[in-house]
Amino acid sequence: MDGNGRWAAARNLPRLEGHRRGGERLIEIVDACIDLGVSTLTVFAFSAENWKRPPEEISGLFKLGEWILRAHLARLERRNVRLRAIGDLSAMPDFIRRPLTDVIESSKHNTAFTLVVALNYGARQEIVRAAQAIAEDTAAGKIDPTKVDWSTVESRLSTAGMPDPDLIIRTSGEFRLSNFLLLQSAYAEIVFSTVFWPDFTKEQLELALTEFGKRERRFGMTREQIQTTPTA
Repeated sequence: MDGNGRWAAARNLPRLEGHRRGGERLIEIVDACIDLGVSTLTVFAFSAENWKRPPEEISGLFKLGEWILRAHLARLERRNVRLRAIGDLSAMPDFIRRPLTDVIESSKHNTAFTLVVALNYGARQEIVRAAQAIAEDTAAGKIDPTKVDWSTVESRLSTAGMPDPDLIIRTSGEFRLSNFLLLQSAYAEIVFSTVFWPDFTKEQLELALTEFGKRERRFGMTREQIQTTPTA
């Protein structure tokens, strides 16, 4: 959800106003995803590298996140949304971490849609933690190192049990993944949008989904195999 700050700067508004508009846009995109039949949306809300930003902006972001959560909680519940989080939440301030974990628990049986929020998340950090967990289990004799495969690694990622992304959308004209779901995105289609996140409307989402629909997803097979394999 990139470009909040630049959106605000272009309008001579404070950066936090851009983040507020971006938070409001997220709720609208959740509604749009549900209406369009998308089952899961993962949003990169705060990266492990974002701690490098000015302290006042970080504090404002967390306070804004708490406000957005409380302001739209009833709306998310009405739409039967399940909230999940990935990343190291232990470093988050209590005033945002506690209500967030409460909603995660209270919404765990909701089934219409899953919203995954990446907070204090970084893919490299996630991979390191997974490697450490595998090493510890190997040392304890719980794992045969010759049997380690993708399922072994996947089960120790923050996203264990979640589907891998089919489509990754990066807004604001940036052309990189920025340490986001590096392993999980191995077969994801990527759409780069020049639109700043606060201006990323349902129509922009539909354009990205239309582009996704044009992609040929072969997963290592040939075009001929895809055309003759109904389940590909």
